[in-house]
Amino acid sequence: MAQATNGPTRRMRGFERTSKLLAPRIRRAGEKRGFAVARLLTHWAEIVGEDVARIARPVEVKYGREGFGATLTLLTTGANAPMLEMQKDTIREKVNACYGYSAISRIRLTQTAPTGFSEGQARFAPAPPPAAPAPDPQRDRKAAALSGEVRDGDLRAALEALGRNVLSRPKR
Repeated sequence: MAQATNGPTRRMRGFERTSKLLAPRIRRAGEKRGFAVARLLTHWAEIVGEDVARIARPVEVKYGREGFGATLTLLTTGANAPMLEMQKDTIREKVNACYGYSAISRIRLTQTAPTGFSEGQARFAPAPPPAAPAPDPQRDRKAAALSGEVRDGDLRAALEALGRNVLSRPKR
C-alpha cells in the first residue's frame, strides 16, 4: 500500500548518509545562484582540471532572456585572467559535458584581488590540514600497556592507536 508523502519523509532507523541529508539544502543553495547541476560546484576540479580549478572558481550561472544558453561567471585573480581567457572554449566544452547538453554558451571572467577587498578575497587553494597535537609520552605508555599482551604486531599497533585516541578525549 502506497503512502502519500505530503509532509516531511520519515527517516530510516539507524545511520543515514550525510550526503543524503544535505543534498536538498545544497541543491537549493546552488539553484539560487543558477546552478541547476550542483555537480559543477562540488566537482569543479574534476570537471575542468586541477590547473584551472587552482586559479578560478564558478560564481554563478545566468540564463538570458533569449534562451540561447547561459553565461557562466568565473572568479579569478587579475594575473590569471589572460590565461583563462585563452582557455574559455575548452572550459565551456568541459562544463557542457558535465551538464550533458550545450547549457553554457558564454563564459564571463570576473577579476578580484587575492587580498585587500572585503568581498574579493578569493581563496582558490584548499586550506592546509590542521596540525596534529603533540604526542603525550604518558598517554602513549598507557596505551602500549593496555595492548601489551597481544602477540600480533598489526593488531597491537591498531589497539595502541585506538587507546591513544580514547585516552586523548577530554573527560566529561
